[in-house]
Amino acid sequence: MLLRIEDTDRERSTPENVEQILDALRWLELDWDGEQISQYKRAGSHRERLAELLEGGRAYRDSATSEEVAAWKKEHGNRGYRGEPGDDGAVRLRVPDEGDTVVEDGIRGEVRFPNESADDFVIARADGSPLYNFAVAVDDAEMGITHVIRGDDHLSNTPKQLLVMEALGLQPPRYAHLPLLHGPDGKKLSKRHGAASVQELRDQGYLPAAVRNYLSLLGWGTTDDTTIMSTPELIERFDLARVGRSSAIFDEEKLRWLNGRFMREMDLGDYTGAVARHLGREPGELRAACAIAQEKAQTLEEVWPLISFLFEEPETDEKAWKKVMRDGALPLLNDALGALRETEPFEPPELESSLGRVLAEHEVKPGKLYQPIRVAITGTSVSPGIFESLATLGKNRSIERLEKAVSRLQQG
Repeated sequence: MLLRIEDTDRERSTPENVEQILDALRWLELDWDGEQISQYKRAGSHRERLAELLEGGRAYRDSATSEEVAAWKKEHGNRGYRGEPGDDGAVRLRVPDEGDTVVEDGIRGEVRFPNESADDFVIARADGSPLYNFAVAVDDAEMGITHVIRGDDHLSNTPKQLLVMEALGLQPPRYAHLPLLHGPDGKKLSKRHGAASVQELRDQGYLPAAVRNYLSLLGWGTTDDTTIMSTPELIERFDLARVGRSSAIFDEEKLRWLNGRFMREMDLGDYTGAVARHLGREPGELRAACAIAQEKAQTLEEVWPLISFLFEEPETDEKAWKKVMRDGALPLLNDALGALRETEPFEPPELESSLGRVLAEHEVKPGKLYQPIRVAITGTSVSPGIFESLATLGKNRSIERLEKAVSRLQQG
């Protein structure tokens, strides 16, 4: 895979914009072969090829304005514009008057573009600086590109690039145009559907392997409908012949589900390392906390709200408090406190046994006891397993937080 930065538009191709591209590829762990290539720095080659076309009569200079081109097309029944060669102005490529330019697309099959309706299109500005379709065609040929796989919004550019290569006697690559991404509502993907960039997915706590897996499945699938695949497996199994023609649906909820699967299947050490990097903390202090949260979180961003009660005094969610601290919560918590004070060792099996006896004595369902305990020690009604949470928090801190909750309930 070769990486070419198409930076001939100097206003848009700022160092910051280029770095954003490189940053996204690095995070996705999509490595490229050789050095990255700047299209702008290939200007010398573009000038040589431009001169070749001008000298051979395959291109000409034309000073017509856009208004004059529009008037010509109106007069000639919207046929493709054919200009008058001159000594100055933009450089246009001569397009044949007859026949079709045929794109043999790896996904769409044969797509024909009538030459009669195509303009002699501009390939370079008056100052000789190349436009996109000319520079890309020259670079693809001279870099030995064999396959170009891109979005189908580029399909209309492909006949122009083929015409440039034909005029220069160059061998074109094979093309395949992927369907564009839409949101779950069927409309073109936009910010309202979720993250707008790879960096936003990273900041929201997605794993690069999960993102690679999910993006690979958009508009494509295996013969056996396998969903979760490693990158080597994706490389081995991907086949353009199975890419659909209709727009693929990007659904961030499905990405979250897939990311959660990847997180749960990670080795605890790798999982802890990923969480630590995301939070900017040391892995050593997070290992025990990660061990009890791994089954619960679907993104790295969701881990901290689940484990923060282990590192700092929690703020109580008053809505959750009002919901669970009623209907006999006080006597239940009082008896739970007594049971926890006597529990040794303070580990999940023993905690489950001790609290199970309280449930039996009061003849209540687990939620009636465990949810008040959960809110008391974590501040919220959502946490890792209650026994694992108590054990990881430790006996002293667990009892201290339960005592505060009992005191608050007693004060009304």
